[in-house]
Amino acid sequence: MNWLISLLFLLLCFTAHGQENWLGQFARQVEQEARRHNLPGYGFAVVELGQSPQIFTYGKTQKNGQPINADTLFRLASVSKTFTGALTAKLVQQGKLDWDMPLDQLAPQYEFDPQQELKLGHILSQSSGYMPNAYDNLIEANYSVQRVLNQLAGLEPICEPGQCYTYQNALFGVLSEGIRYRLDSNYAELLQDNILSPLAMHRVSVGRDRLVSDSNWARPHALVARGQWYKTQVRADYYRFAPAAGINASLNDMVIWLEAMLEQYPHVLSGHTIEQLLTPRIRTKRELYRRHWRAYLKDAHYGLGWRVYDFDGEKLAYHSGWVKGYRADVGIAPDYGVGLVFLMNAESNLMNEISVNFWARLFEEKKMATSMASQP
Repeated sequence: MNWLISLLFLLLCFTAHGQENWLGQFARQVEQEARRHNLPGYGFAVVELGQSPQIFTYGKTQKNGQPINADTLFRLASVSKTFTGALTAKLVQQGKLDWDMPLDQLAPQYEFDPQQELKLGHILSQSSGYMPNAYDNLIEANYSVQRVLNQLAGLEPICEPGQCYTYQNALFGVLSEGIRYRLDSNYAELLQDNILSPLAMHRVSVGRDRLVSDSNWARPHALVARGQWYKTQVRADYYRFAPAAGINASLNDMVIWLEAMLEQYPHVLSGHTIEQLLTPRIRTKRELYRRHWRAYLKDAHYGLGWRVYDFDGEKLAYHSGWVKGYRADVGIAPDYGVGLVFLMNAESNLMNEISVNFWARLFEEKKMATSMASQP
């Protein structure tokens, strides 16, 4: 919060002298904080309909590596779920899947209890009823997808499906297994055919091998001590559950993704599809108590692959991602046609503060502009 106060003071000073707009000053402040925390690198992009996207980068892919640029690949981690929500919605529209399809029909090779009435829509809305993050420990212990899902199929729920919010990663493996069984395809192929190629998102890829074989990718970094980061290995664990956390992307690609979610490519993602994704499905009460966010969140839900927030009276669709060595954040304010993506090759909690401060300032700017426009 001290950072926000300092930022607002500087913004007032710069605005008074007409030297720099609020976004430029915000970017400078982010870079100052990155230097103070000795972050390896990051990149972020802001999309506002009717204006050119603005991209800001800092640092290097690794020590003595190349500077991060708009084409550098990062892991999206759980931001992958936003793509999975959109892909699933399109497959439903094509009649290939159904939101009400029971899991024992979607992936009959796993013995999900039909009496639980667990359905495809419960996966994407994080309302399965299983204990939160069920068997993430098995993912991280490198158990096979099949073994994890067999364990999951025998798990007793803590509530009825659709009745409580229980965030999952392993359960998304049912979707990729179901795609293979029912559609004789795989997640990466369907994502390419239905989302990536139509949107010309040429740098997006699925899987560890596609990341580490690229000539321009950001290496992961973990914190060893205050302000001291070390390069770590890219783990394959969550990549094996690709619909949950298996996508890599660049800033340039994510600009297109933000534009698509702001209804700029209706031939790929229609307004109806986006409305489906961003309709609140299950309340996520714990989000209201997150550090930094709690000062602004009035209500919080999960849609289909997206979180849906009431951010101090404004609608914000959002998702974050975190795997070893990487952080990612993406958000859109549909009512204002604005989107933000932030990608970092370090596990820094500074990400939360950056995102909150951006949206707080953005909504303040928009309200001020509306107020000034209404004055005689």
